[in-house]
Amino acid sequence: MASAVPLVRVFRSGVEEAVHLGSIAVADERGVLVASAGDPGRVAFARSSSKPLQAAVSLNLADEELSDAEIAVMCGSHNGEDVHIETVRKVLGRAGLGFSALRCPPALPLDPEAARAASGPRPELHNCSGKHAGMLLACVRRGFDLDSYREPGHPIQQSILSAVGLASGSPPVAVGIDGCGIPVHALPLLSLATMYARLARPERLDSLAPAAASAVRGMVSEPYLVAGRERVCTLVMRAVSGVIVKVGAEGLLCAALPEKGLGIAIKVEDGSGRPWGPSLLRVLKFLDALSSDEEASLEAVAHPPVLGGGQSVGELRPDFELLTS
Repeated sequence: MASAVPLVRVFRSGVEEAVHLGSIAVADERGVLVASAGDPGRVAFARSSSKPLQAAVSLNLADEELSDAEIAVMCGSHNGEDVHIETVRKVLGRAGLGFSALRCPPALPLDPEAARAASGPRPELHNCSGKHAGMLLACVRRGFDLDSYREPGHPIQQSILSAVGLASGSPPVAVGIDGCGIPVHALPLLSLATMYARLARPERLDSLAPAAASAVRGMVSEPYLVAGRERVCTLVMRAVSGVIVKVGAEGLLCAALPEKGLGIAIKVEDGSGRPWGPSLLRVLKFLDALSSDEEASLEAVAHPPVLGGGQSVGELRPDFELLTS
């Protein structure tokens, strides 16, 4: 039986100080495993990595042309910087709603600078407020109840559940509740990678295909709205042409390579996001999805420094091999 393997090792002053274990699956749009490390059957909640698909469902139901920036913030786990909050306001404004309609919990921004400037926790500052705004817009356009849009039995959540099965190729192993109160779906890494491969090749998504293509286009066009300052999603999408990247809580990262029709799912066992950059960059290099210039521009993401006294005294190093299937 497969198990997690070392993904990234942490070195300080020449001594190995920590090891992050995890598993990786790479799949094509047919759901075929292309490459893996550790256990590609490892079940994980999709968490915020499901946001591009959730946004596609909202776009499909709303049946309305949105800007790439608005779509990107719907797909994102934003930093709570001013540009993010103003874009969330625009999405809600289309529906004639304000921030008071949001049912995500009050929060401070993820970005430290934005958090220092905030007067206190507010729903619109929650990193999921763009996703919630998109759902509310869909509810207004379809005449769905607004107060209960987070409930599993609500029409929009039932539409998302159907989309998860279509995109991943299998029904969820379990349905839980995410940190923002929205239903969240547990799937094997292979199924999560398949979901992203089908976002990369949305013709597999039937009537959802145009909206899924719009979600991908929005993320590629406006990567800053997906995350923000110093975030791995934004950094990689800005540097690598065409790729989409979306992290989720508890160490999950998913990515899609539209040119190759491949999806990637990475799960870090200890729930840390620290290994995301080194792990993803090694997978992209293995898949021949990085030019030499792109790779050079992402050196700090591939090998983040370990600091001591404000100076670099070590680094994170990826330490795994992908096995082809």
